[in-house]
Amino acid sequence: MPSTREIRRRIRSVKNIAQVTRTMQMVASSKMRRAQEHVQQSRSYADQLRGLVSRLARVTGEDLGGEIALLKQRPVRRIGFVVITPDRGLCGALPSNINRKAAGTAIEEQRRFAEQGERPAVDYVAVGRKGRDFILRSQLHLIAEFTNYGDKPSLLDASAVAQVAVDAFLNGEVDVVYLVYAKFINIVTQQPIVVQLLPVQPPTEQEGESRTVEYIYEPDAASIYEALLPRYVNMQVYQALLETIASFFSAQMVAMKNATDNANELIQDLTLTYNKARQASITTEILEVVSGAEAL
Repeated sequence: MPSTREIRRRIRSVKNIAQVTRTMQMVASSKMRRAQEHVQQSRSYADQLRGLVSRLARVTGEDLGGEIALLKQRPVRRIGFVVITPDRGLCGALPSNINRKAAGTAIEEQRRFAEQGERPAVDYVAVGRKGRDFILRSQLHLIAEFTNYGDKPSLLDASAVAQVAVDAFLNGEVDVVYLVYAKFINIVTQQPIVVQLLPVQPPTEQEGESRTVEYIYEPDAASIYEALLPRYVNMQVYQALLETIASFFSAQMVAMKNATDNANELIQDLTLTYNKARQASITTEILEVVSGAEAL
């Protein structure tokens, strides 16, 4: 059994850790609320933009698929992944789940195209340190990285990420681009998902959306549609950034709460061990005094 001095030292260390984790839990809780508000606010704009793109796609028809560059379908020889992960850790398994989702999807896509006679190569754009470290550690092909995007990324930050993917697609460096991020469901649930970013797939009509409303477009629907697609891509990346940030703070809050609870339980166990050790040492001292008195 360790000495009482060692047990007291361990109790002090665990108490310091519990204080740190409790503070991080409170900070993450505060930032999570703001991040959740940003996600809710941006979802309204994203839904309206998605509905507008859906209506324009329905009005212009499928004839523009070969004319607008961001809609062009071509044989897939290279696949691009934009992987959005947190910059920091201490958030449980969230970064690992996102990285695992990206790697698993890449393997599935390669296997699917291999059945058709060709195995495409895979390129990665890492947004966040955790994704970048995973890609480098796995010796995958990294073409660009974006880190330190902070707790409040702007639309310009998302546009820079989207521009790299758009340029690679338009230059023929990749033939399809997927976006991987963590969708914020609630405080305890963050779901890693994969969506196709390029070529743009016009969203389907939402349930309950009116088909009878006719709009007057100026100059014309096709021109507006072509001009709106880059903004739609930027908004998808921006929404993914906000979702990942909200997921990060939620996961961090839960992880720090669990760490604080575990530290408190460990303190109780160590305190019980300390009391037993102290009682044993006192009993030993009393026996030694009694034995000495009897010997005299």
